[in-house]
Amino acid sequence: MPDSMNVKRALEQQLASLAAAGVGQLPHVEYVPDPAARGLAAPKETVAPTPAPTPAKPQAAKPQALPSTQSVPIAPSGVAISRATTLPVLAEEVAACTLCGDLATTRTQTVFGVGNPAARLCLLGEAPGADEDAQGEPFVGRSGQLLTKILSACGLEREDVYILNILKCRPPGNRNPAPQESENCRQFLIRQLQLIEPEFICCLGAVAAQNLLETTTSIGRLRGQLHDYRGIKVLCTYHPAYLLRNPGAKKDCWEDMQLLMREMGTPVE
Repeated sequence: MPDSMNVKRALEQQLASLAAAGVGQLPHVEYVPDPAARGLAAPKETVAPTPAPTPAKPQAAKPQALPSTQSVPIAPSGVAISRATTLPVLAEEVAACTLCGDLATTRTQTVFGVGNPAARLCLLGEAPGADEDAQGEPFVGRSGQLLTKILSACGLEREDVYILNILKCRPPGNRNPAPQESENCRQFLIRQLQLIEPEFICCLGAVAAQNLLETTTSIGRLRGQLHDYRGIKVLCTYHPAYLLRNPGAKKDCWEDMQLLMREMGTPVE
């Protein structure tokens, strides 16, 4: 086998040369036969499976913000003012009210108000009497008849104005409203005026004037001038029932009404 001998001799000479060069050990190289040279198919490339995406955790729903309490007007009694959008809806709320137990158990019906719902002028009394409690309409008794005459002298009809009271229920024995009763009913009064949006309010008597303006000033000092209630001009004068008992005060009342009519742009003599 001359070829083998030649190969062996060549390897020995190469090793001797490496030894002379100081190489004492050759690196180990593993021989891997070429599959193609052996007629075998190359192994298929293994592809690592793509990991499934981790599902995102559902985000917890954010709680709905509650409406700010500052957006809800509060009556002096601490009761939130009605949000009724119309006078008839507000009247239903009034009819169902039982905040004042004494009034709710003795009334025949509530007395909400009557007149033009878009009136420029509201006439505000203190509370229903026996006739009003029976008929469900404010100022229908003797004092109401005098009020109708006063309006007529001013060139107005009852249908031109809106008539309402501080209280929507008759106090037993026609007594004056108790402070807590006035506060309980104020939530309805405020909303009623918001819906009507009058330019002027005429307070009839001390109870109406003091409750609306939140003052203890006497009617004698309040009358004869204009006051302000949330941008509405307010005139205070005597209650028709007082005029029936004190006819001499009719002159003062007429002067007050003349002042009011001048302010409204429809003066009367």
